[in-house]
Amino acid sequence: MATEKLNLTLKVWRQSNAEAQGRIETYDAKDIPTTASFLEMLDIVNEDIIESGGEPVVFDHDCREGICGSCSLTINGRPHGPGNGVTTCQLHMRSFKDGDTIWVEPFRADAFPVLKDLMVNRSAFDRIIQAGGFISARTGSAVDANATPIPKPVADSAFDAAACIGCGACVAACKNASAMLFVAAKVEHLAMLPQGKAEKNRRVLGMVRTMDESGFGNCTNQYECEAVCPKEISATYITKMNRDFAAASVKEAVGSNA
Repeated sequence: MATEKLNLTLKVWRQSNAEAQGRIETYDAKDIPTTASFLEMLDIVNEDIIESGGEPVVFDHDCREGICGSCSLTINGRPHGPGNGVTTCQLHMRSFKDGDTIWVEPFRADAFPVLKDLMVNRSAFDRIIQAGGFISARTGSAVDANATPIPKPVADSAFDAAACIGCGACVAACKNASAMLFVAAKVEHLAMLPQGKAEKNRRVLGMVRTMDESGFGNCTNQYECEAVCPKEISATYITKMNRDFAAASVKEAVGSNA
């Protein structure tokens, strides 16, 4: 059985660097298999651009398996495109129809300056992790899974938060460009487990303050972040982080180390 082919029109954001004026350019995407992923479609378009003597469209990618979080594209105004629970690299062209016009832009946020075309600088996330997204204990090699008894609901909740791949879709979808869902996931998956509780207060204070310093906005409970998260992380983690931040702030103010 022959694979169905699509002929599409792409409206792609082109920008040489963060300071340059950006623009939308139009490209024809011809004979695109419906079995191709969105990034494979861009590969095909780039081959046509190179053959015609043009400069290929720059976009970020790595694993192409929905793990690394690199493929940060806004497709038709939605981070990662029309699919639910998938990253751009997991989005397939069968989600579109022959003759469609597809708008492709980078993630939009002041904290994510454009490097070139569709690639943005998300080093602000790295700074947030450096401010506390780790444990300082020398843990050595991995211990047996049942060496430290943890209630299953707690372990499940921590695992759900740890699924965050740091793609930045939550920031791109939020009208405030808030990174609260990302930070909450990174804070709470450690805070819920015994290994991370010892540094719980220092961690939440450092990471939230670094988030604010990096130019991200605050959360106003729009839940756009939860709607576009490819790992479907719940916004309830933001509530938990806010509670932990308030408690840690009080303890810091009174000089308590508890």
